[in-house]
Amino acid sequence: MAQFNTEYQRLEASYNDSPPGEELHVPEGMKSQWHHIENLDLFFQRVYNLHQKNGFTCMLLGEIFELVQLVFVVTFTVFLANCVDYDILFANKFVNHTVSSKVTLPDAFLPVDACSARIHGNVLVIFILVISGVFWLHRMVKFIYNICCYWEIRSFYTNALKMSMVDLPYFTWQEVQAQIVEIQKEHQICIHKKELTELDIYHRILRFKNYMVAMVNKSLLPVRFNLPFLGDMVFYTRGLKYNFELIFFWGPGSLFENEWSLKSEYKRGGNRLDLAERLSSRILMIGIANLLLCPVILVWQILYAFFSYTEVIKREPGSLGARCWSLYGRCYLRHFNELDHELVSRLSKGYKAASKYMNCFMSPLLTVVAKNVAFFAGSILAVLIALTIYDEDVLSVEHVLSSITLLGVCITVCRSFIPEKHMVFCTEQLLKVILAHIHYMPDHWQGNAHRYETRDEFAQLFQYKAVFILEELLSPIITPLILIFCLRRKSLEIIDFFRNFTVEVVGVGDTCSFAQMDVRQHGHPAWMSAGKTEASIYQQAEDGKTELSLMHFAITNPLWQPPRESTHFISQLKDKVHREAIGGLQEAPVDSHTYTSIHSLQSEEPHSLIANLLQGPPALSSQYVDNDQLLANHKSVAVVDGGSTMCSPISTSRHLHSSYPASHGLRYDHLTGTVGRGLVGSGSGSRAWEGQLTSMALSEYASTEMSIQALYIHELHQQHSRGDLSRHTWHRQDSDDSSEGVNDAEASHSLPHSSTFPCIATPHQQGASNNHCYAATTEPLTSIVRGQRSAHFPMGDWVEEVQGSDDELPPQIHKVT
Repeated sequence: MAQFNTEYQRLEASYNDSPPGEELHVPEGMKSQWHHIENLDLFFQRVYNLHQKNGFTCMLLGEIFELVQLVFVVTFTVFLANCVDYDILFANKFVNHTVSSKVTLPDAFLPVDACSARIHGNVLVIFILVISGVFWLHRMVKFIYNICCYWEIRSFYTNALKMSMVDLPYFTWQEVQAQIVEIQKEHQICIHKKELTELDIYHRILRFKNYMVAMVNKSLLPVRFNLPFLGDMVFYTRGLKYNFELIFFWGPGSLFENEWSLKSEYKRGGNRLDLAERLSSRILMIGIANLLLCPVILVWQILYAFFSYTEVIKREPGSLGARCWSLYGRCYLRHFNELDHELVSRLSKGYKAASKYMNCFMSPLLTVVAKNVAFFAGSILAVLIALTIYDEDVLSVEHVLSSITLLGVCITVCRSFIPEKHMVFCTEQLLKVILAHIHYMPDHWQGNAHRYETRDEFAQLFQYKAVFILEELLSPIITPLILIFCLRRKSLEIIDFFRNFTVEVVGVGDTCSFAQMDVRQHGHPAWMSAGKTEASIYQQAEDGKTELSLMHFAITNPLWQPPRESTHFISQLKDKVHREAIGGLQEAPVDSHTYTSIHSLQSEEPHSLIANLLQGPPALSSQYVDNDQLLANHKSVAVVDGGSTMCSPISTSRHLHSSYPASHGLRYDHLTGTVGRGLVGSGSGSRAWEGQLTSMALSEYASTEMSIQALYIHELHQQHSRGDLSRHTWHRQDSDDSSEGVNDAEASHSLPHSSTFPCIATPHQQGASNNHCYAATTEPLTSIVRGQRSAHFPMGDWVEEVQGSDDELPPQIHKVT
């Protein structure tokens, strides 16, 4: 990473607060129990954690069971290894019985004396027990401390926020947060500010996570590797993440002196080389410690995985073939200032479309093999089941029951490689639906959704559950190597990063400057920040992270008052969408970014997005939408697929942006105020439809608007990229007598690619067709009719210079025509 010597700086908040360094003084007799909480970071984190764990009782039970689970895993493993006579259990040795000849389970247990002697004679077992005991005592002390702290948080909920633990699971975090902002005026939780804002609370909860998101965005952390024979790989596990946080934030000798302040020596650039050397030595020590503890951690990982997943695999053998969002994917796709539950909700909404997209790439070879293996295994299983039904004594034959179980598992695994007969997938549309939820996608994926290279890169974000388990098991071995040989080399870049991208915010402390979401400081010209940003290449956030994070936070927290530059950016974006939604679609829908954005949403999953908006509470529609005018301009609802609602893009957009003010989107201030501050009051005087909309419904509307805004921003970014490409290739296209267009290899190099996801696509991919629909059958479906109707409008307004041929499709897959 290039050097950028910007000194540590102090930022003034954009809202009313006290002067720098000045505290708000309250008379001693008027101070409440919650006045001047010293460590607001931990306090707000505990408030958030207690809410997410559904109250004090649920959290207490969870902590207790974690302690019991640790004791159970250790004792049960030692018991199985030292106190069981497996010769009796496997009937290799006979037992003399005086009463019955039947062997019982206690017969296989060794006497207490023999078991104790075997344990005392095994040095490795004693070592494991000592390590486990020390770790358990540490957890016990931490448990007692946490219970005392969370009891105080419980008192804060009941006395200050007026929320009982019984009702807490039914309050959203936005309601809790609104109450905290409100009681700041009364209790002065933070004495450095007159008023708290939503961004202050987010900054304190996510201070360190924002740094991690920024470092992944700037490709600073060594998590991507190019290995021989394996190619581009990502390795980012919970153990590696724990070590990163230990080194940077809270471990002994870390860069921070407390939760809210970076050490003063790291704020100056004069001794950066000495600090880098010191950090490198510390990383080496922690790497060696990981290497020494590797055997113990590895044994624990194996045992924990065995006890955790064995029952699940037995009950659902296909669960290992299921997919999950990888830990790297969660960090790469995370917005600045996005809480855990917001991220989980957003990625969960995209899970179905992501699974469908990955299922588009079923290997024809594996499908043939799986069908035949399933046939042979099913035939043997059918015979064994028939014999068992005829005579149950067949089960007493050795290995018959095991064979039935293994054959059933084999058949289930084989079925996961066989695609459904009547499923039809359009990869470009699916990728658009995924983008609507995850909000981030490398540029070179656009138009190449049908390529296996794109699929492989997406698999780094959306991996098999089995791969996730395997990586966690290998983590104790690989993590020390990454720390010692990879992270140490980046010590100087890490020191420069924390110095250059740390700012002090009044009343908050030292935060990552990217988390300010300031388009002027960290905006990217290719992501609608042209003319608004002063950031150099080193300062720019990649993949539109600043712009999309700003939009997400503004929509999620409608009462937040952003700085002037950010307000102008938000208003300009929403005005563009509003103008295109109202007027641009009727005149030139082909060139409208809003049309392509909304159309990509409605094509695959109308119920989860636009259709939900149209089918919202009647009072909301009657309050803001003139239904007669909507019907006069365009039909808003058409019934297809036997009753599923399809939305017209024009009417949908009109409904969407008529429902909320154009300059504020979901800035329903009066409603949020009623939900947040009036949740313990009568709520009288609110509008008629306020009582009908729940907080969950409002969250769905906010999610829908963010999806549209994200798609729209990506469409404009693609237009900007194509404009740059056309400026470079115009002369060649005009003077080429062969009329063959631009060389694909040069076009591929001209297109901007994400630094987080370097393009590995082959040169001819850029000219591929943008509408690739794959089906396991050529039977016509209603969804295909929708795909044909949209064929006149290329997704994202991309110009299809070269028509894709059938040869580009995977073998054994039919192109839908």
